[in-house]
Amino acid sequence: MGTTTEDSVTTTDTGLGTTTSPGAGAGAGPTATTGAADLDLIHDVAERLMGAMTSVIEGKPDVVRTTVTVLFAGGHLLIEDVPGVGKTMLAKTLARSIDATVRRIQFTPDLLPSDVTGVSIFNQDARRFEFRPGAIFANVVVGDEINRASPKTQSALLESMEERQVTVDGTTYTLQAPFIVMATQNPIEMEGTYPLPEAQRDRFMARISMGYPAPSAELDLLETHGSSSPLDALTPVTDAETINRVVHAVSQVHASPAIRQYIVDLVTRSRSTTALRLGASPRAALHLLRASRAFAALEGRDHVIPDDVQVLAGPVLAHRLMPSSETQLARRTTAEVVTDLLRQVPVPPAAR
Repeated sequence: MGTTTEDSVTTTDTGLGTTTSPGAGAGAGPTATTGAADLDLIHDVAERLMGAMTSVIEGKPDVVRTTVTVLFAGGHLLIEDVPGVGKTMLAKTLARSIDATVRRIQFTPDLLPSDVTGVSIFNQDARRFEFRPGAIFANVVVGDEINRASPKTQSALLESMEERQVTVDGTTYTLQAPFIVMATQNPIEMEGTYPLPEAQRDRFMARISMGYPAPSAELDLLETHGSSSPLDALTPVTDAETINRVVHAVSQVHASPAIRQYIVDLVTRSRSTTALRLGASPRAALHLLRASRAFAALEGRDHVIPDDVQVLAGPVLAHRLMPSSETQLARRTTAEVVTDLLRQVPVPPAAR
């Protein structure tokens, strides 16, 4: 059966809370702008996180930066690539860099939904049911090889990823912030895997691929990882409360009406192009806006520019899109289609 483990560096208790209505106030938008102090906080935390992660992940600064961007934007990350390129190592490195509760789920075909969400067990002494929380009750959840689990178990993550809550036997339990799911998966052509359903993929803010390291980086890898793992010596450089402050500060980064219209134009074009049979959802547009705000803050700006949207359009949109038969026959990827959309949709003059 699939396994769940708790990381040894965790110190913050998540706790369990109950609620009767999901996500109160979740739709409220930012009411202020990011100040200089907030930008300094974001920059300081980002530098410490990226410094810690690059000490373990060799030669992948762009991958590390995108990972931190998703964390600061309050999203979830899907890491997809062939075995052995460091997908799980990347997820574990971020988890070790934060002083927060961390749980790892090893997804296997016989893993049950209750292993993820939790289960109510009857207490003979108290003569009542007690809830035993599952592995999803943590600040950082590392899901290893998520597409080796059955679609039924994969779907157990849907409510928690979108609404930050879990409902079991009619009772809803809130998940403590910050909450991020970092899942790894092998390409769907690999034996013994189940492709993630569209609803599951759409809940991941971004998808990244590790790729093979450059020869020089691989040589450094043999030097640093050959006798011991740098992950063992990694210590937290920030904590859960600080990440909450950063996520709130990022949400205040200014996005002009022209930028928001630019994002809407991109996702609208994806729904009408003949290269796709399924375009980007409204959730995709929201995720692209949030990620762009985080990327702008990492660049030291209190406002989003079109370059931020263009850099993140591929990682945020490509995994949600479904290519048409013509696109598949032409052996074109959805990432290439996103690149075409960026060329077709004009950059708003007011936002330049």
